[in-house]
Amino acid sequence: MAPSTVWEILKNAGIDPVPRREGPGWAEFLRSPAQGILALDFFTAGLLNGAKVHALAVIEHGTRRVRILGATEHPVQARVVQQARNLLMDLADPRTRVKFMSHDRDASFTTTFDAVFRAAGARIVRPAIQAPRMNPVMERWIGSCRRELLDPTLVWNQRHLMTVLREYEDFYNTHRPHRALKQAAPLGPLPDDITGLDQFRVQRRDRAGGVIHEYRLVA
Repeated sequence: MAPSTVWEILKNAGIDPVPRREGPGWAEFLRSPAQGILALDFFTAGLLNGAKVHALAVIEHGTRRVRILGATEHPVQARVVQQARNLLMDLADPRTRVKFMSHDRDASFTTTFDAVFRAAGARIVRPAIQAPRMNPVMERWIGSCRRELLDPTLVWNQRHLMTVLREYEDFYNTHRPHRALKQAAPLGPLPDDITGLDQFRVQRRDRAGGVIHEYRLVA
């Protein structure tokens, strides 16, 4: 069927070919302050027994702080809704006001899930289908987590998975530098004066069983 035919059918039915059915337009979303945007998504991790576990994470666009909300083999809707409520409790700080929540069209993100954030004054933004580039901050974090942690790690079970994910969450938030933050970490800003580096030596700390390395200046 030709595109012009589809357009004619929609026009005769009174439907705009690109309807704005709900939520803000994508241009409005991109122009909004980064401090008010959160992105949320599931990603999978394989266990040694062949099972796949679905982990849920959220990242703040403005600070790049990430939170691991949980992991389960069966992301039932009731559990996902409860994780949304738990997240809002963690974001109770008045300085962390959620204006936009971005997530894909996964079946686990139900209308009840969205209602939790709408009740807190947030607006839901959904990227287009199969368009990961419309959720780049979250997708980039998932890629980093896979390359730096999950790919080189043999995960024994779900408990072990949460242990290493919590370790990576702390590493990412308190130590790992970010270009968007001028090489500071989300919860660990750079010192005001880093001149005279010849007076310091570098100390390495291994984390997650040696998969991750932290490097710190020691006087």
